[in-house]
Amino acid sequence: MTTTYDPPRPWIASYAAGVPSDLAEVTGSLIDIVDASVRDYPDAPALEFFGRTTSYRDMQEAIDRAAAGLRDRGVRAGDPVAIVLPNCPQHIIAFYAVLRLGAVVVEHNPLYTPRELRKQFEDHGATHAIVWSKVVETVQEFPDDLAVRNLISVDVTRAMPFATRVALRLPIAKARESRAALTTAVRDATSWETLLASEPLPASHPRPQTDDLAIIQYTSGTTGTPKGASLTHRNLLANAAQAQAWVPSITRGNGCVVYAVLPMFHAYGLTLCLTFAMSMGARLVLFPKFDPDLVLAVMKKHPATFLPLVPPIADRLLAAAKEKGVSLAGTEVAISGAMALPHELVVPFEKASGGFLVEGYGLSECSPVLMANPVADNRVPGTVGLPLPGTECRVVDPENPAVDVEPGSAGELIVRGPQVFSGYYGKPEETEAVFVDGWYRTGDIVTIDDAGFVRIVDRIKELIITGGFNVAPTEVENALRQHPQVIDAAVVGLPSEHSGEEVVAAIVVESGADIDVEAIREFARGILTPYKVPRRLFVVDELPKSLIGKVLRRQVRERLLALTTGS
Repeated sequence: MTTTYDPPRPWIASYAAGVPSDLAEVTGSLIDIVDASVRDYPDAPALEFFGRTTSYRDMQEAIDRAAAGLRDRGVRAGDPVAIVLPNCPQHIIAFYAVLRLGAVVVEHNPLYTPRELRKQFEDHGATHAIVWSKVVETVQEFPDDLAVRNLISVDVTRAMPFATRVALRLPIAKARESRAALTTAVRDATSWETLLASEPLPASHPRPQTDDLAIIQYTSGTTGTPKGASLTHRNLLANAAQAQAWVPSITRGNGCVVYAVLPMFHAYGLTLCLTFAMSMGARLVLFPKFDPDLVLAVMKKHPATFLPLVPPIADRLLAAAKEKGVSLAGTEVAISGAMALPHELVVPFEKASGGFLVEGYGLSECSPVLMANPVADNRVPGTVGLPLPGTECRVVDPENPAVDVEPGSAGELIVRGPQVFSGYYGKPEETEAVFVDGWYRTGDIVTIDDAGFVRIVDRIKELIITGGFNVAPTEVENALRQHPQVIDAAVVGLPSEHSGEEVVAAIVVESGADIDVEAIREFARGILTPYKVPRRLFVVDELPKSLIGKVLRRQVRERLLALTTGS
């Protein structure tokens, strides 16, 4: 039974001017936001890829042709359809073509190993897949019980300008190397161009409904059992509307430019690049991977109105702009997520761009954005900002999530709102475990101050319990990074006979530096309570990170465990 408890929302008073406290209930489907932009801006550029543009009208026709081609090959409403593509025009067209049929998009990282990709296919069971040519052979080698009977191969170079395609075919080593990285010959698969040769899907074909499943978004990364968050059209429409409401200074239409430097197979890139851009009638500039030179080349002609990124991308972009003498001016709003945003990066980035760089927070299960700092002068560095319009939050006792902690105290963040998912695909027990009285348990330990600003303390599952005390890895990492020789750090707990777990750290140090590990520990003692100081420090060349730059603590722990136990 769902509680009717309505907690206070102190954050509304801190909203920037023009941001509403709530939004109207969403209706329709993700197809409708494309239809609206096609109606309002038919000749405006919808997509840009290496300088080649596609208008909203032409994109719509391609979506209708691809949808018809998929229908003719057996795709029906409710069917899961795997998309395994980098950022490219074919990705956007495939995404909406699948949804137009009422089918379900399942996004995949095209750089996954065969084992990682296979585990996800085992979970969702899709027999239809739209796949980058470089990955076709991997899918074809799946065992018979996972056989994909409808396999569409995409050559991403076919979406590039003619001159670029010619250059890739030049008989020189660099051109051959670039072409080999982008495409390869395939056999026994339907080409994307064959799919687009279909007659457009008739307008009378049934459309998806608001509460239909739209996307299965995997959340477990490259390790662990795959869990697919089931996101409906309502969830994703609501999150796009919330993002739009958060930046009232950005207006719809030609002139709005969104950069897709984040991968769209990730929930963050999917909503803030793809869905948001289409709802705004924006020019969506697609980058198959983050390359500062490619981004700066576009920046000269079409500065980003809206730029979702992560701190390492902001840092590299700023450094490259300074080095090459390219201005970031005109970048209106950059939003950062996935990891803490250092204030010492915000100041020079905003000075260079003349716009805002604000931190936000979300999870795949929440479509993904839950909160963001105001795009205004009252944002609070070190926090992830305020819950978005229509989002409710509570801070509860992790051991008894039905009980709220005292105001201002640390506890587990639980949330509800129109962007929050209904459960994991095919996993009722895992779903039940993350909900309490209709509230989603984020697994994050937070505090909320009197003005409503949320500060992430740490992940429950990553808290280290040593001698009965809880240690937040993030706090220890921040202390270690203050040492002048420490470039990066990851803190984890390893088993200890005496204290349950002991705090250990893997650190990356300046190249060629003469490192005194004990001196670094002594430095940490000046900042941290003794039980939080790492008992052991391991100097490593690099830390394992996700594609968007987040340190993978689980992998760090596994490596240090193997190193210390020899297993």
